[in-house]
Amino acid sequence: MISQEKIEKILEIMKKTNESIADLAKALNVKDNTARRYVRLVKEYERNGTSLKVPKILLFDVETVMMESYIWHGGYKQIIQDNQIIKDWNIVAWAAKWIFSPNIISDVQTPKEAVNRDDNRLLKGIWNLIDEADILVAHNGDRFDIRKVNARFIEFGFLPPSPYRSIDTLKIAKKHFAFSSYKLSYLCKIFNIGGKLETGGYDLWKDCLRGDSEALRHMSKYNIQDVNLLEEVYLKFRPWIKSHPNLALYMEVDEEVCSNCGSVDLIDKGKYYTTNVNLYKSLCCENCGNWVRRRHSEISKERNKYILAPNAR
Repeated sequence: MISQEKIEKILEIMKKTNESIADLAKALNVKDNTARRYVRLVKEYERNGTSLKVPKILLFDVETVMMESYIWHGGYKQIIQDNQIIKDWNIVAWAAKWIFSPNIISDVQTPKEAVNRDDNRLLKGIWNLIDEADILVAHNGDRFDIRKVNARFIEFGFLPPSPYRSIDTLKIAKKHFAFSSYKLSYLCKIFNIGGKLETGGYDLWKDCLRGDSEALRHMSKYNIQDVNLLEEVYLKFRPWIKSHPNLALYMEVDEEVCSNCGSVDLIDKGKYYTTNVNLYKSLCCENCGNWVRRRHSEISKERNKYILAPNAR
């Protein structure tokens, strides 16, 4: 896969290296085959003067503040009825980035907006990004982030954004691994990829509700750091995601590419027995480590006549 920022970087390197494949591959830390593909794509980009057809993968995270409600007393689990809600929750900040882009896009409430619990201005920015995205990546996104922004979108009269696929790194972690914790902070710790910013706990959210400008700035920084960490976790998980959207469907390709990362650096790894009655050619991506297979069977029609299917039990 190649981002808009990488296009500009490749163009700059190509000028310095006189389009040397070896030098370009070294500068970008990719294989020669991938460097050649980049050169072809960039030349096509220059020729057409338009953005390349590549999947737009957006990593995002939202922060919300708590609601205020009347309760009888603590000490046991309570069901809060709608007539007990004094002030409802709202979005205090959001942050997002396009995969591999060095730029973070973010927004946070002003002190006045925070006091009034007014997140209407914030919604347009995140709606526009989601509307542009092909794939959304978030930690606990399916249960929390996506549903939260959708709730605010419909409340303020937004129509649904363009269709997208979602990748929830929390679901991926729980499905494929038996970690001791599935929190983003713990995953970052065991992967040694940095840590979340300290918030100081509950008081940060209370200070944001009071309209404290310093607290709002810190909330935004905390939010931005989470998105940076999310990208690292997603890339770590990517070769393990069997249900990952097939990037080849989003790309204008004339050769085989990795379904999870879009790289052309695929190694023939022999045979892959997907079922009791079929056999395919197996390939491994040198770039991300994902395993893929070709779609056509390796079993000839003649041989296939003699392969029996076992009875279902």
